[in-house]
This record gives sequence, structure tokens and C-alpha cells, in this order.
Amino acid sequence: MTPARKAPRTGSRAFAATWWGQAWVDALEASTLDAGRLSRGRTYARKGMVGPVTATPGLLRAEVEGSAPWPYDAAVHLRVLTDAQWDTLLNAIAAQAGRTAALLDGEMPADLVDDARAAGVPLLPEPAELDPECSCPDWGYPCKHAAALCYATATHLDDDPFWLLALRGRTKDAVLTALRTRRQARTGPVPETGETPRGRGVPARDAFASWNGAFTPPPPEGAASAPGEADTAPSPLTTAPPPDAPFTLADLEALTRDATQRARHLAAGHTASLTCTPLNDAVRLAATGIDENWFHQLVRAAGLPPNDFALLVRAQRHGGSAGVAVARSPLTPDPATMAAARTALADPDNTDDTGSAVRLRTWRNRLTADDEGVQIRLGPDNRWHPYTRETRTAAWWPCAPATADPVAALIAARTATTPH
Repeated sequence: MTPARKAPRTGSRAFAATWWGQAWVDALEASTLDAGRLSRGRTYARKGMVGPVTATPGLLRAEVEGSAPWPYDAAVHLRVLTDAQWDTLLNAIAAQAGRTAALLDGEMPADLVDDARAAGVPLLPEPAELDPECSCPDWGYPCKHAAALCYATATHLDDDPFWLLALRGRTKDAVLTALRTRRQARTGPVPETGETPRGRGVPARDAFASWNGAFTPPPPEGAASAPGEADTAPSPLTTAPPPDAPFTLADLEALTRDATQRARHLAAGHTASLTCTPLNDAVRLAATGIDENWFHQLVRAAGLPPNDFALLVRAQRHGGSAGVAVARSPLTPDPATMAAARTALADPDNTDDTGSAVRLRTWRNRLTADDEGVQIRLGPDNRWHPYTRETRTAAWWPCAPATADPVAALIAARTATTPH
């Protein structure tokens, strides 16, 4: 979170003092966004109408003052890098020690950006990448409030280049930890015997792939074990952690149960969790029904506002990891799938309570019935995730399990908005 501040007062190029901040402005003004609304957004930003800006993976958010008595919730979406792209970028940073030092000094090395771009990693935004949205009634693309947020962001990028890395999906701490790991790998190679040095460990994906032992999955929970078969449940922990430890014996037992459950899933062939990011893992743990203290600790560790973290937890419960991906940022869908969904929802049998045809607004992977306050989003799992709009904040929240049928998803969203 950064404090609100006024942007420079003259010229669009005056919004940024550094070349990487100006690159953000250039990407904004070279895009297909409405030039007239960008101009009004510049005025709003210069007047200091943009509140504190929050930067999270793939999302910028701030409240922006407008003509209404309350501020509007404006956001800008940016594509998050894949794990493979992050590996390429981190390797490029670690290849030259001076690059890490420059980042810590508040500088974005130009040669790093060029090397990353040449390797197919867009660190700075490309002209078509910035996706603004806002809770105001203006359907412009962007509205002046989202445009103001875009310009105000440039001044924050000047101060901290790690903002760009955070927007692309990794926090400053995560990046520095990954760079330290790479430096240790360079200075302390694994012995030729293949033995892993104590304390270093290996990625879960590699450990699972290298395991060749025979395994018989345990019976479903509640089923009786075969005669002579050992109990597969972990033995209770009996040694308490030190008094000054930040965790309790109950915490360790909960993590042991979680690890056992994940191992069962891996043995059954469900390997998606092997590539789970720290944020996704925190959301997954929170969705299992942990106690309130754990939940608050995970919120702090994730670095997200509590409401944003709670939204992802609900998305996890309704749609798993795909549901979290849908909630975090808009996706680029298959046009044929979107067209088929619109056709199905336009069928005369799929009407609202008044008997009129469903009126839908399409944006990226989202189909929205604004007059009903319901929305369905197409996920990377090719399922439709139902959402409803919260009246107080106008924010969209997951409301029902995902389904492959867009009609069923829309009905589920409508049902969730019906008073009981």
C-alpha cells in the first residue's frame, strides 16, 4: 500500500521521472483505450483524486473520487507471468549480480528488460495488456476513474521497480528469496553422487517423479482396512515445539494431516498441487476450514487485503485452483466457447422472471447480466464460475460451484441472489 499523492501537473510525460515509469505511460497511451477518457483521467490524477494504490499479482486497485458522494473502486489488470517465464526472468537477473543491486537501489536495468523481452518475457506492459475496469456507471473503456489510476501508477513505479515484479506475479520477498536460492546453487553445487545436501531439499515435482516404489492407495476415509494392513493415518505428534516458536503442536498436527491428504491425492494421480504457488497454497489451506488465528496469519503472509484474500478462499471452495485463477484476473477465452455460451443463454427457454430475453454484457471471459447483478466467468478448466455483485461495494464474489453448463451457472448465480 502506498500513500496517495498528486501527480506532476503538466504534460503526460511528466507523470513519470524514470524511463520504466514512462514506459508504463507509453504503453497506456499507445493502447486502444479511449483517448478522450485518458485525457480526463490525467486531469483527475493531477488533482489528487486517486486514493492509496494497492498492487497485487495481476491487479492494481484504488478508490478514485468522482461526481458521486462516495469514491469509485477502480482497477487495472495486467497479465501474470507463467512459472516458466519467471524462471527465465530470475535467471536473467541472477546472471549479473549488478542487476539485483540495481533493483534494491530502486533502478530497473534497461539491459534486463531487453534480455527478458528477447526471451519472450514481457516485464514492462505491452500496449494491449492494460485492462481497466471500475464500479462507476460509465461503460467507457476506460472510464476516467480507471484512467486516472493508470496515470497515478506511473509515479509509484518511479519509486519502486519491484512494483512491476509484483504486478507480474511475485512479491519483492519472493523474488529476493528465489535469487538467493540461485546464488546458493551456483556456490554450492549438488555432489556428483546425486545425494541432496542436508537442508536443501528438492522440488516436490522432482521428488514425486523420481519415486519408483509400489504403492497401494489407502481405502476411502471411513472404510475398514484389510486384515493385517497397517493403519495409514500418521502417528500423533508428541513433542511440543519450543516455547518461543511461532507455531503450536496443534499447528504441526494440522500441517501433518494436510500433507497426508495431499500425498493421497498425488498417489491417485492428482499432481496439480506440485506446481502450487505460495499464494495458492495459502488460499488452499484457508479453504480447508482452519481456525481464525491461522486464517489471519495466512492473510498477513499473503500480503493481500483481508477482503481480497477472503474472496480467493471462496473461489477456491467453489472452483478449486481454476476458481482462484478466475477470481484473480480476467482471462482470454476461446471465442468459439464464448459464442456457444451466448447462443445457449439467448435461447427462449432461458429467460428471467419477467419472461424477457437474458441481456448480457461480454468482457473477456465474463458474461454479465448487470440488471440482475449476476455474472458467469469461463475458467481455464472450461467450466463456468457463477458470481454475484455485492450491493454495498459493487464487488463481484463467487457464489456457487463451477459447472460446464453456462445456463446452469447463470441459474446458480440467480438462485444465490434470491432471498431465502
